[in-house]
Amino acid sequence: MAQSKKRDPRQASAARLAATQGLYEIEITGATSDTILSDFIEKRWQELSIYRNEDGKIIELAEPDKNKFSEIINGVRKNSQKIDSILSGALKNDRDIQKLDVLLRAVLRAAIFELFFLASVPVRVIINEYVELARAFYSENEPSLVNGVLDAVARVVRRQDLER
Repeated sequence: MAQSKKRDPRQASAARLAATQGLYEIEITGATSDTILSDFIEKRWQELSIYRNEDGKIIELAEPDKNKFSEIINGVRKNSQKIDSILSGALKNDRDIQKLDVLLRAVLRAAIFELFFLASVPVRVIINEYVELARAFYSENEPSLVNGVLDAVARVVRRQDLER
């Protein structure tokens, strides 16, 4: 009997990071989602990603989950109007979605896609992952904004999951 390869949870995290980067590139460059998907899968992920930490220890990064990456990129692009409507409704003080930083918009769009369309992923996992992703790029109030927006969206679209 063949043994199934156990999925590393870091692969989903890496896919979320890559999807956010891909969505950012799509918006900045005007590239198609197909171009971004093939660029990441066929070029960028061909070699193992390793780096040295401050102690000189070699760290191997997890290979992104290609299916999750594709699912997020395609899902956000296919459902962009609905996602932006949800995002606009969750922003406080009548903040304009177009005035958000492009990368912050990409983080929020990917997270809202997962909250709204991927019911199998726990709400708390989605919120935590995208808040941490915001922390990787921002040091000001952006992670708090991500947390607040995603919490507000989750209370509407996945309330039953939060009550468990």
